[in-house]
Amino acid sequence: MKFNLKEVFQPKLFTLFSKGQYDSKKLTSDLIAGLIVGIIALPLAIAFGIASGVTPQQGLITAIVAGFLISFFGGSNFLIGGPTGAFIVIVAGIVGQYGMQGLIIATIMAGVFLVAMGVCKMGVIFKYIPYPIVVGFTSGIALTIFSTQMKDFFGLPLDLQVPAGFIPQWGCYFQNIGNINWIEFAMSMICLVICFSWSKVTKKVPGSLIALIIGTVASVLLSKFAGIELATIGSKFPELADGLPMPKPVAPQFDFETIKGLVSPAFTIAILCAIESLLAAMVADGATGKQHHANTELIGQGIANIVTPLFGGIPATGALARTMASINNGGKSPVTGLVHAVVLLLIYLFLMPYAVYIPLSCLAAILVQVAYNMSEWKTFKYLLRGDKSDVAVLLITFFLTVIVDLTVAIEVGVLLAIVLFVRRVMQTSQINVLQDQSIAATEDSEKAAMENTDRLNIPDGVEVYEIDGPFFFGLASRFEELEKMKQKNAKVRIIRMRKVPFIDSTGINNLRSLYERTSKRGVTMILSGVTEKVQASLEKFGLDQKIGKENIFPHIVPALERAAEIVKK
Repeated sequence: MKFNLKEVFQPKLFTLFSKGQYDSKKLTSDLIAGLIVGIIALPLAIAFGIASGVTPQQGLITAIVAGFLISFFGGSNFLIGGPTGAFIVIVAGIVGQYGMQGLIIATIMAGVFLVAMGVCKMGVIFKYIPYPIVVGFTSGIALTIFSTQMKDFFGLPLDLQVPAGFIPQWGCYFQNIGNINWIEFAMSMICLVICFSWSKVTKKVPGSLIALIIGTVASVLLSKFAGIELATIGSKFPELADGLPMPKPVAPQFDFETIKGLVSPAFTIAILCAIESLLAAMVADGATGKQHHANTELIGQGIANIVTPLFGGIPATGALARTMASINNGGKSPVTGLVHAVVLLLIYLFLMPYAVYIPLSCLAAILVQVAYNMSEWKTFKYLLRGDKSDVAVLLITFFLTVIVDLTVAIEVGVLLAIVLFVRRVMQTSQINVLQDQSIAATEDSEKAAMENTDRLNIPDGVEVYEIDGPFFFGLASRFEELEKMKQKNAKVRIIRMRKVPFIDSTGINNLRSLYERTSKRGVTMILSGVTEKVQASLEKFGLDQKIGKENIFPHIVPALERAAEIVKK
């Protein structure tokens, strides 16, 4: 089978210009939207960088480089890329254990995984991850972000070493409750109120940006006129006092042991990136009526995550809030994302020396708002009313994310998704024993053969099993349970398979075992309603020869006639 790159990689930006669909009016809309989204992304990029355990310039570099590449190579017209809150926990964990070199390697590996997923056309799979798992991840990450920001939110000492785990963190906070800086706490509360209430004034300018400006001005004034020094980016990163350095290419140092240890975190980054970006793209599609190309989006995300860490950046993905801001402000194409990246680059080059005055309490308030918006607490509460299995999956994923580890939660969540899928398919597949009762002939060809007779009678000495649904490994073991219901004097066993769309290798093996057990009892096994696809599987494994082609029929009528002949002998 020949591989065709165009089937999996169709960047919307390339398609846009190749079809001549772009004009000056759309360009104007994209320029305005890109400017607004760039301003919105500024405080978030800085806050995500610091919260992830890296520097503010690394957050900005990520927003610039990854934001540009995701829009350039992505499969969505509207998706805006950059650092997001979902990565804070996993990035901080990798930096703490492996350092920046480890984060660079893990991000590049995640990018390779994403490209491979796109090339293998796995984009559609992520659309079917059970919703309780997605909400469990998201809510758990939101609570974890909220917990990590309490140190700066309450103004606890900068040199306080806060443990990594959720429960130890709160133990540390309660032990240091007497060290709360009430001025910084007041600053956090004021900025938080601005973040949540500014939308009542206008939705064009985000509350987080206003909070950032007011908090920074207040910090400078308090320092100059009242002698009150708040903890700022400059006090946490004194090396930035002379301004932010220009990003330089970073050469990752690969070694086998590090790569082996980072496979699981890199996979977690890739899964998170795929889920978040494709969900954001689907929401954007719903708001605009357009369609994204999932596989192209995965490849675009992969390229961005391979290149960005080479400039010192951190993992990036599609950001729903910035994407919707782009749409709401008139963004028409991926050009919006390119403009947003250029705006951030200009801010980085000319305005970032003032970033050292931004108070950490203000950034903590912004991240608390981010955590609240991510929490989806209303959806979480709503899902608790659902099926017990869905509630269990929701709570398991949530508590694993919060208490144990995001990597473990991702791995268990993916496993739960597979188990849920198998369980749901099993619920759609049934085996019924139609014994000592009439059996309906529903196929048109069977009715024609019966000359308008609507019912078929099962002769004495014949038992009929009807399989309804795919005959795969999840259904195979149920045959043994139903065999206990068999007739003691049965001479023929008919397996009716008209509703079996496919049969896997385990189903074939189970059917072979069933045939062997049946033969040992001196009972003849007959298959009816065998479709072409199932017949091909039987022939591939040679099971048609074993059962006997004279005992395999496309319809129940000849199968019952054959059974009647055998019983009479």
